[in-house]
Amino acid sequence: MAMDIQGKLIKIMAPVTGEGRNGAWTKQEFIIETADQYPKKVCISAWSDKISQIQRFQVGDDIRVSVNPESREYNERWYTELRAWKIDPVGSGAPHSGSYQNQAAPASHSAAPSTSGADFQTAPVASDSFLSGGDDTDLPF
Repeated sequence: MAMDIQGKLIKIMAPVTGEGRNGAWTKQEFIIETADQYPKKVCISAWSDKISQIQRFQVGDDIRVSVNPESREYNERWYTELRAWKIDPVGSGAPHSGSYQNQAAPASHSAAPSTSGADFQTAPVASDSFLSGGDDTDLPF
């Protein structure tokens, strides 16, 4: 399953190297923040030759990262990692939604959601008798 995550690059961690049963490996993690209504910070790993892709960018750049999610079990606990396989700058023609997009089922968004105040209704104001602990006979049970 492939997925795209778009957002602002906020931190690039130091590369980590190690030795495994298949030889030496290198990994570098980086953090991006989405531009959703409730922004999320996402840690993504770049392995081996993909490290050069993230080093092309500076903190503050808007990027789109194609990732493969993967989970592993260790000592009866599950650990999930997002492995980058492609990192691109967000072009001026591409919409900056800051969201996740599953490539297995592409979304067809015809228009950006409206954030104007006219789309929201205000909550009714509670009466003073309710706040003061008034009459208990209005309980529904």
